[in-house]
Amino acid sequence: MSKKISILITTKNRIADLKVTLSNLAKLINDAAVECMVYDDGSTDDTATFVKENYPNITFFRNEITKGYMFNRNFLLNHCSGKYAVSLDDDAHFLSENVVENIERYFESQPQCGVIACRIFWGKTAPTSVVTKEVAQRVKGFVGCGHVWNLQAWRTIPNYPEWFVFYGEEEFASYQLFKKDWEVHYVPKLLVQHRVEVKARKNDSDYAQRQRRGFRSGWYLYLLFYPWAIIPRKLTYTLWMQIKTKILKGDGRATKGLVLALWDVFIHIPRLLKESNRFSSEEFKKYSNLEPTKIYWKFENEKL
Repeated sequence: MSKKISILITTKNRIADLKVTLSNLAKLINDAAVECMVYDDGSTDDTATFVKENYPNITFFRNEITKGYMFNRNFLLNHCSGKYAVSLDDDAHFLSENVVENIERYFESQPQCGVIACRIFWGKTAPTSVVTKEVAQRVKGFVGCGHVWNLQAWRTIPNYPEWFVFYGEEEFASYQLFKKDWEVHYVPKLLVQHRVEVKARKNDSDYAQRQRRGFRSGWYLYLLFYPWAIIPRKLTYTLWMQIKTKILKGDGRATKGLVLALWDVFIHIPRLLKESNRFSSEEFKKYSNLEPTKIYWKFENEKL
């Protein structure tokens, strides 16, 4: 039986985070209108046993060998039965109430909306207030840790590019949606807590790898979508800014990431040219004039 909403979560070796997420989503998981799907990308911990024993309502998938974050996201989006699909990281959950009703009501009132970008609070401790005076608006893009797809829109664009590996897939989808006349809307009524301390990520062991993937995804997107006349200036500017803010300040791991990112772009040039879906000058101007993607919400800045 088809559902109104599908909640889609991918995970790998993060059972502690997943336990917290599923506990906070328990009410939604048990809602008859909601389907919850978890994709385990080859975990070596007890993720599979935990989910199967404690959440029989969850549809569970597992790769014995890791296939990658985007492979899993594509699979879930292409196989879920809901009319709308919530994509959450395994360390993110809703703080807002009436999630199903608010999603359904918003999409029905905004038929051109292809993706809802949720309001996202980043931090391991929930905010002391969730009130905001922000209002729904059209924006450029959305954040991977908390958004909602109108699956009618998803089916009109290409899958997330698995060869990106990680980072850049949301911008890729946002550009493809724009080309198909779909819109991305920021809807602050839907509040997600992403249980991550952003500043602490610089100390993580995968910092250099994240830098590499972040740098290259931006350059991939320029070469795939931007008008030719704009690309040289954008590439030059972003490269100089990385040199100025990272290399010249002695950030060795970021320097390594930058060099490897340049190599990644070089070896993927044939693919980037073949798979491009370039904006016209007019399309690029219209897209550039949209409100920027809302990434971080900080309740301290709210005048309540």
